[in-house]
Amino acid sequence: MAVTRSTTSPATTSASTTSASTTSAAAPTRSAWRDVPRFQVRRFAELAMADAPALAEEILSEIQREYPHLPVVLDESGEPMALVGIRRAIEVFVQHLEKSEGRPTVPPGVFQDFGRGEGLNGRSLDSLQAIYRMGVRLAWRRFAEIGQRVDIPPPAMYELVDAGYEYLDGLVDQSVRGYAEAAARQAGERLRLQRRLMELLLAEHHRGDPADALSERAARIGWPLPEKVAVGVLLRPAREAVAPAVGQGVLLDMEYEQPRMVVPEPDAAGRPELLHRALTGWSGAIGPPVPLADAAKSLRWAEAAVRLMERKLLPAGDVLYCTEHTEALVLLQPEELIDDLAVRCLAPLEHCGPTHGRRLAETLLAWLEIRGGAPEVAARLGVHPQTVRYRLRQIRELWGDEMDDPDRRFELELVLRAQRLRGVLGETPR
Repeated sequence: MAVTRSTTSPATTSASTTSASTTSAAAPTRSAWRDVPRFQVRRFAELAMADAPALAEEILSEIQREYPHLPVVLDESGEPMALVGIRRAIEVFVQHLEKSEGRPTVPPGVFQDFGRGEGLNGRSLDSLQAIYRMGVRLAWRRFAEIGQRVDIPPPAMYELVDAGYEYLDGLVDQSVRGYAEAAARQAGERLRLQRRLMELLLAEHHRGDPADALSERAARIGWPLPEKVAVGVLLRPAREAVAPAVGQGVLLDMEYEQPRMVVPEPDAAGRPELLHRALTGWSGAIGPPVPLADAAKSLRWAEAAVRLMERKLLPAGDVLYCTEHTEALVLLQPEELIDDLAVRCLAPLEHCGPTHGRRLAETLLAWLEIRGGAPEVAARLGVHPQTVRYRLRQIRELWGDEMDDPDRRFELELVLRAQRLRGVLGETPR
C-alpha cells in the first residue's frame, strides 16, 4: 500500500559511482504520510471514521443511480448487504491509515459474495469493477475535504490516493475469487444436468414416453431440442487430453473412457467444418443422422465403427463419419454370419492352394462387380485378358451352374467384398 510502503529514489545519473547507485537504490525515500504529525493523522482518522456511515450511504445511492439493475440484497437485520460492505471497507481502510502498519486487511466475505452474485446472475465483473472505482473516487473526494480541514500536506494526500487504489485491488481480488467460485459451481451443475440429459437421450429402452423428460432436462441447460442428431464416440489422443472445443450446441460427456457427444442438426450449414476444426488431433466416429428419439441407434453405429478402427479395419487418426463407411460397417459387423457364409460360398477354393485360390477369388470379385467380359476384368486386375479367360474357366468348373444363380452371385460378392475389407484380398489384385 502506498501509504506504508517506501518508494525507491530517482534513478541516478550516468556520472554516479557504482557504490552511490547501490546506496541510492537500497535506501528508501521517506513517506510523506509518515511525516504527518500523529495528532493530525488521528484527527483525520476520527473525522473520516465518523463520516463513514454517511459516506457509505452516499456511495450506495450513487451506485444505485448509475446501475439501477443491480439487486438490493438485505442481511438478517434488514440492512442492504452492499451498504454494510461499503461501510466496513471504509472503516478498515481508515483504521489502517491511523495505525500505518502493514497492508490493510480487506473485509472478508462481503466482496467475495458480490463477485459470487455477479457470476450466479450471468453478469461479467466489468460493471462490478466500475462500481468499485466509482466508490474510490467518491471516497477520495470526501477524504480530500477532510485532509484540507486538518491541514494534511498534499504529498501525503497523493499517497492516500495510491493507497486507495491498492486497497481497491484487494477488493477486486475477493470479488474475482467469488466470481470464479460461482462460475465453477455453475459449470459443474451444467455438466451434471447435461450428463443426465445425454443418459436419457441415449438410452436404448425408454420407460414410458420420454418426450416430456427430454424437454424438461434440455430446457434446464438451454439446449433447444433438434429434429435430428448424430452421436459421436471419441478416442482420446492422450489420457489427460483437454476436451475439444465443440461449442455449446454440441453435448459432450468426457466422463466416459471413450467420450461421447451428441451433435444437433449434423447436416446444418457449417456444422461439419466446425466439428472438423474442433476435433483436430482426435479420432473416433460419428454415427448417422437420426431422429432425436433414435439417438441410441446412431450411438450404436458409432461404437461399432470405433471397434473396427481399433482393429485397424477402418482408418484411424481422424474422426470419420459412419455414412462414408457404410459398406465396411454393414459387411464387417456381423462377423459370425459372414464367416459362416464364407465357409459355404468359398468351399470350392479349398483345394486350390492359398495363392492360386486368392487369385481366383480376386478375379471372381472383379467379374461380379463390373459384369464385363475378359478384357474389362483384365483391365481391372492389371493382367492379360488370356489370364482372365483361363481363371474364369476354372471358376466355372468350380462353381458350375451356381454361377447362373443371382442369389448365389450376390452371396459370393458379399463374402468377397467383406474379405477385401479385411485385407484378405488385395485392393489392386494381380
